[in-house]
Amino acid sequence: MQTTSPIENKVFQALADPSRRAIFESLTRGEAPVRDITARFSISQPAVSQHLAQLKDAGLVIGQKRGRSVYYRVRPEGLKPLIDWIAHYRAFWTDHLGQLENLLKELDP
Repeated sequence: MQTTSPIENKVFQALADPSRRAIFESLTRGEAPVRDITARFSISQPAVSQHLAQLKDAGLVIGQKRGRSVYYRVRPEGLKPLIDWIAHYRAFWTDHLGQLENLLKELDP
């Protein structure tokens, strides 16, 4: 059984929340300041900032201060733990489904 690392757990926890996932998805279209991100959603600026902090802690976004604004953008490499996890289980299920198919062929008269 594969164990998850602390960063994998942070990525999964960050993306488990629908609001954070929506914020992350909106940032895949390009960098944006917090005020613009807040305008896209029906949640408060402090809530958006908290969601961004969790996404940042998980390594999924990065913020850069410019003047009075902080601009956030996606860190594509932050998805690597998720991609690695999916790849592991894709190989697992491909192998097991192949074994099941062979077993069903043997059982079929």
